[in-house]
Amino acid sequence: MKNSKIAILGGGNLGAAIAEGLIKSKFVSPGQITVTRRNVEALAPLKALGVTTTSDNAAAIRNSDVIIVALKPYNVREVLGGLKENIQPSKHIVISVVTGILIKDLAEIIDNGTPLFRAMPNTAIAIQESVTCLCHQGASAEQSNYVTELFSQLGISITIDEKLMDAATVLGACGIAYALRFIRASTQGGIQIGFDAKTANLIAAQTVKGAAELLLKLNRHPEEEIDKVTTPKGCTIAGLNEMEHQGFSSSLIKGIITSYEKIGK
Repeated sequence: MKNSKIAILGGGNLGAAIAEGLIKSKFVSPGQITVTRRNVEALAPLKALGVTTTSDNAAAIRNSDVIIVALKPYNVREVLGGLKENIQPSKHIVISVVTGILIKDLAEIIDNGTPLFRAMPNTAIAIQESVTCLCHQGASAEQSNYVTELFSQLGISITIDEKLMDAATVLGACGIAYALRFIRASTQGGIQIGFDAKTANLIAAQTVKGAAELLLKLNRHPEEEIDKVTTPKGCTIAGLNEMEHQGFSSSLIKGIITSYEKIGK
């Protein structure tokens, strides 16, 4: 499937980021990608890279093998419903990156047995550092491997049960905001102890990046790395304990649970 042509229906921020990431990674050539949008002029940067841009969704589908649906949630049923005659189960696979659209919703709209995937990336996909959670229905092993490899060009990809997609949205997508709020608070603390805002933000952001890389590259548990910097009667353990007294871990866990309960309503 490496030479498959890809149609991205919806060239907004997410759709464009997917196209750019796939080109940068050399997973496909620009000529293998078609991106659609009503306002085609907004796709000029992609067109300059060699991507085919059009407002004709049906033509994009006919000239593709892989269909990535990056539409607004409220447009999915109307747009896909009007295009289902162009989607062929023997030729196409459909991948939805639309929040809140279940595989059963896609199956109901398309209604012809086409292999279906649901993907939940986060905004770090714009710099090829997303975590993308995947699930599928009716796909072959080859198709599943292809989609996993595709999103692995844009960060890392993990296959999960669809029932965990809401949880994946909270932990992986909302989690970007949680991490950024931590960096912002660290920056504010850094300013109070003497740094200018730009330097404090740089130190805080790189420190969080380094901490994450320690876990990812060394396959470590957070507590293993924490133990390395918490010396007896030291400043690190004093600060950590004060944060815990103020409810640091508890408030983060409660925030995650609150977001999960909200998304399920």
